[in-house]
Amino acid sequence: MSLRLATFNVENLMNRFDFSGYRNQLNEDRTLALFDIQSEAEYRILEQARTIAQSDDTRQLTALAIAATRADIICMQEVDNIEALKAFEYGYLFKMVGQGYRQKYTTAGNDTRGIDVAVMMRNETAQGQPIEFVRMTSHAYVTFEQLDLFTPELAALGYLATERIFRRDCLEIDVRVGGAPLTLYLVHFKSMGPPRNGLDGREATMPLRMAEAQAVRRIIQERFGKEHAADKRWAICGDMNDYRQRVRIDGDGIDGYRFEVVDEALSSVNVLTAGGFCENVVERRPEMDRWSFYHTRGPEERHLCQLDYILLSKALAANNATAVPDIIRNGQPWRTIFPPGQEVERFPRAGWDRPKASDHCPVAVTLDMA
Repeated sequence: MSLRLATFNVENLMNRFDFSGYRNQLNEDRTLALFDIQSEAEYRILEQARTIAQSDDTRQLTALAIAATRADIICMQEVDNIEALKAFEYGYLFKMVGQGYRQKYTTAGNDTRGIDVAVMMRNETAQGQPIEFVRMTSHAYVTFEQLDLFTPELAALGYLATERIFRRDCLEIDVRVGGAPLTLYLVHFKSMGPPRNGLDGREATMPLRMAEAQAVRRIIQERFGKEHAADKRWAICGDMNDYRQRVRIDGDGIDGYRFEVVDEALSSVNVLTAGGFCENVVERRPEMDRWSFYHTRGPEERHLCQLDYILLSKALAANNATAVPDIIRNGQPWRTIFPPGQEVERFPRAGWDRPKASDHCPVAVTLDMA
């Protein structure tokens, strides 16, 4: 009895318009920046037109990427609300996979933009085993002081002990697959952002991601018992906005690219994997081939890295010792630089920078649930 499990940051699956770019240039789309717009009313009309025109190609590519995972259960990040998810599944994904993901769940988290974690599930696996939703528990309300996770580093960044830990949520989903219990923890950790206070974006935001990772581990231990949690059947799925390794890219398309694997001394992912608590099964792939995200701020700063994770509990990983995840990269834009031998055929109409399925790649793995 097998289950195909996937995670995917679908990048702003929204059913509303964002007009904040009129006053905040950081939120203004590059297309509208080309034009001299005289009023907010004019900006709103143009932003609506731009968003609608761009969204159709984007969501066709997103749906193609999801279809390529062949997932029975897919954990998602950056979903606006259940209405947006239903409209996307019916209008795009249904045309590719037919009677597919009838079970959909999400809840409002803490993100200021309103992007939440969500899950879509089939009624049964590809092998015909029933997938039963049992319950959903949000942990968006948990504060630093409740879990005793407030640190001087967080205080220095301006956070208060009474503030909520998760920038989005740690959404706990209990299911049964062919009668076998499985608990999923859906996460989307604090993003890195640009450099600030003399630190790069990753360093400046690391204390919050460390707290989020510690909170997830604590939640799991409190659910299953500290001594026995690793022996239960669960998985952490989502965009952790952090990496233990990256593939640095130098050179250019004329003289050739050079790729170097760089290990990081510190990562919030280590908080979860420490002591064999769980396993990052993507690390079963070769070092150069673990990436799910291409980062660039221009030719001087480019790398590939893993931001998207399926972390299996110690017991679930041991029961699937030979399972190697797939990373679906066909929806990446043409600007993404692939190491030699990893090139894929892009989905139709993928652009140089956009449209694209997402800035992230889906990660999927087949698990033995017997």
